[in-house]
Amino acid sequence: MIRAVIFDLDGTLIDSAPDIWRAANQVLEGEGLPHVTFEQSRSFIGRGAKVFVERMELAVMGANDPARTAHLFQRFLHFYERAHEGTRVYPHVPEALQALRGQGLRLGLCTNKPLRPTQAVLAHLGWDRLFEIVIGGDSLAVAKPDPAPLLAVLKGLEAGLPEIAYIGDSETDAETAERAGARFGLYTEGYRKAPAEALYHQFRFSDYRDLPDLVHG
Repeated sequence: MIRAVIFDLDGTLIDSAPDIWRAANQVLEGEGLPHVTFEQSRSFIGRGAKVFVERMELAVMGANDPARTAHLFQRFLHFYERAHEGTRVYPHVPEALQALRGQGLRLGLCTNKPLRPTQAVLAHLGWDRLFEIVIGGDSLAVAKPDPAPLLAVLKGLEAGLPEIAYIGDSETDAETAERAGARFGLYTEGYRKAPAEALYHQFRFSDYRDLPDLVHG
């Protein structure tokens, strides 16, 4: 029986790609470097902020330099923590979250977004008390697709793997769920690059109005 639902954040509950793109170009402009396109920026999302910056740096410079990467990463975090004015919640997400809570299910969040930007956007959306356990991309020594962050949320929710459903949108989320052995629901309107059929999942959906029934299988 499902007792808890754990969500990814970017591309799953919210579309933050425009704000991430804006933050990236603020960093690049401040360094006198060329901008990246929205499509480039969106393709960099998924493995956490550090990997995003590495991919951004590689795109504009043709190579990564550890000292430069570290500097760009710190500058990116500065803007990223404040970048949520253009972020939008996917349709029917608030209603679905309330419906799940109405079923007595506990809610957790497992994202590769660093914890401080995560907390900032949750506060901006009025969701800072919605999720009982929040694990960010820098909360542990490893990030998704390593299953450890997902398992940490399970531990915090005092739930076992058969008692949870994990909801995400990307290859990273699918791999995380598969490596953990978790029941995975794929939201198909996010940042995924591969065909939905190619990813590990037990169910998939494009409309959040369907989720409260789907999590129970």
